[in-house]
Amino acid sequence: MSTSKEAYHHGELRPALLAAAEALLVAEGPAGLSLRAVARGAGVSHNAPYRHFASREALLAALAAEGFSRLAAALRAAPGLAGQGRAYLDFAAAHPALYRLMFGAELRAGSHPALKLAAGEAFSVLSGVAADRAGALAAWALVHGIAGLRADGHWPADVVLDSVLTRVT
Repeated sequence: MSTSKEAYHHGELRPALLAAAEALLVAEGPAGLSLRAVARGAGVSHNAPYRHFASREALLAALAAEGFSRLAAALRAAPGLAGQGRAYLDFAAAHPALYRLMFGAELRAGSHPALKLAAGEAFSVLSGVAADRAGALAAWALVHGIAGLRADGHWPADVVLDSVLTRVT
C-alpha cells in the first residue's frame, strides 16, 4: 500500500510543498501559512519542509519566485507589449493571493537571490518588447497599477482594458 509520504521520494517533495503552500495562501492568506500547515497540506511529517526551506520566509520567497517564473512564462507567450500587458493582468486576476505575495511588503527580493533572479527574469521579458528601459518601466507601472486597482475594486467597470493597453504601445 502506498502512502503520501512514499510519493515524495525522488525530488517530488519540493513541488508538493509549494503546491500546498499556494493552496494555503489562497485559503488563509500569508498569516495562515506555516511550515507545519504546509506539511499537513502536503501529507508529510512536520519536519519534511525543512529539507527544502530553512524557514517560513524561505518558503514564501520560493513560492513568490515560482510565481514570477509563471508570470514570465505567461508574458513570453503573449505577443507585443499590449499582449504582455493583458497577460500580466490576467495572471494577477487569476492568482490574486500569489500576486500580492510576489509584490507585497512581506518579502524583499534583495534578501532572497532566487526571488530576485525570478523577478528580474519577468521584468526582462517585458523589457524585451518595450522600446527601452524607461518604456518597460512605464508599461510595468501601468499594468501593475491597473492590477492593483482591479484587485481592490477601484477600476471603473466601463473602461475596457484593451483600449487602455493599446494606447501605450
